[in-house]
Amino acid sequence: MSLLAPALLDEAAALLDACRAHGVLLATAESCTGGLIAAALTAIPGSSEVVERGFVTYSNAAKTELVGVPAELIAEHGAVSEPVVRAMAEGAMAHSRADIAVSVTGVAGPGGGTATKPVGLVWLGLARRGQPTAAEHHVFPGDRTAVREAAVASAFALIRAAL
Repeated sequence: MSLLAPALLDEAAALLDACRAHGVLLATAESCTGGLIAAALTAIPGSSEVVERGFVTYSNAAKTELVGVPAELIAEHGAVSEPVVRAMAEGAMAHSRADIAVSVTGVAGPGGGTATKPVGLVWLGLARRGQPTAAEHHVFPGDRTAVREAAVASAFALIRAAL
């Protein structure tokens, strides 16, 4: 039994098919989703043809040690920021053989929000070899589970758009 919503698993299967059709390998660098993007993808049989690797970079130290986000960047902008999510995606590319890397960092709640970074704020990044790194942010409603699942769905949409 999966802990993920059936709709997310259906989206994951469709995304894997699209990546396979384009010959694309994926990497993930995840903070607030704690590996849910990779978990949804790897719940599908045959995902090893597409998913190259995943980094769970929940702590600031992990962001620095695993994907090379400069500690100074985190100190200056905070872990939940555009510069950090871009650096996470670029670091996942640099530390993998993937063609596309998606990254996510955010405030899933229920605590941890501030006036400038409310609960539900999620930054997503996408790096692709030879192209500029993209980033977008959302403020998702709902509880912790809803925010995390919305972040996974948005990451899938970002990857689909890059294909």
